[in-house]
Amino acid sequence: MARHNQKVGMKRVDLEISRLSLGTAPLAGLFKSVDIAESDQLINTALESGMNYFDTAPLYGHGLAEQRLGRILGKVSKPFVLQTKVGRVLNWVEKADPVPWFPDADPHIQPVFDYSADGIKRSFNESLERMGVDHIDIALMHDAENHIPQAINDAYPVLADFKRQGIIKAIGIGINFCDAAIEIMKNVDLDIALLAGRYTLLDQSAQNKLLPYALERKVDITIGGVFNSGVLADPKPGATFEYLPASDEIIAKAQAIGAFLKNLGIPLTAAALQFPLRHPAVTSVLTGSRNSSELTSNMADFDLDLPADIWTQLEDAGLIEKMPI
Repeated sequence: MARHNQKVGMKRVDLEISRLSLGTAPLAGLFKSVDIAESDQLINTALESGMNYFDTAPLYGHGLAEQRLGRILGKVSKPFVLQTKVGRVLNWVEKADPVPWFPDADPHIQPVFDYSADGIKRSFNESLERMGVDHIDIALMHDAENHIPQAINDAYPVLADFKRQGIIKAIGIGINFCDAAIEIMKNVDLDIALLAGRYTLLDQSAQNKLLPYALERKVDITIGGVFNSGVLADPKPGATFEYLPASDEIIAKAQAIGAFLKNLGIPLTAAALQFPLRHPAVTSVLTGSRNSSELTSNMADFDLDLPADIWTQLEDAGLIEKMPI
């Protein structure tokens, strides 16, 4: 049984990452403001617990997540693995478009896609400056599904040059769509992919082609969005699925899974957090927490001993798809 602070070596690069990792969109005020003291405590809780793998992006809080993460990581002596993203730049404007997702975002900062070579360099260098750290280990091309040719032909060569120079150690993608991920993997030499929402108790689509292909190519997979933006944490009317109101069908499916697990004495949240590690292609599970209390709860769920056959039990009950052999 994996533990949240267990370190696993990546397949293609000299990095060890914790099985449970911390995503920073929530601490940047995703949907709801987060006080900086809560953010500081959250990051310190992760470090003190033995987690070492941190994911961020310029998009999150329009620079706020990187600033808050760097504020702590820039002062610690413990080793950590830092992952940020490229593909968007943050432009100063007189008045930015309204952003319902990040109420704490600077009203003068507008994120825009820029997959040009110069845009990738600018994004990376500005991330370093915002975080005030001396290294970034992993650079992911962010939300490239509508920018695939540029990601392959313009962005990737810049990151490959960074890797050759030792500026970064690993190159990857952060994406929500399996087909787009496979297309990019087929055309460039990736080390890692962060996939959100496509290998969960509600959506096993990644196991059909993407995860087997990643395993074949020795690409590490980090799975994010294990609660599918909330419905698997608390499946009731008003819950969200993929950041939109969940349909009655989705809520009913999540409730059915939860009821089945409850009869076995298993919390739905624990199963949701542990499920991705069922597949050997998955190296880490990314959890986004808003405060240290949420993270502590996630760590406890992640470390809970589950029956070895729980996934086959869910398959036999028709609640999740069978994993291809």
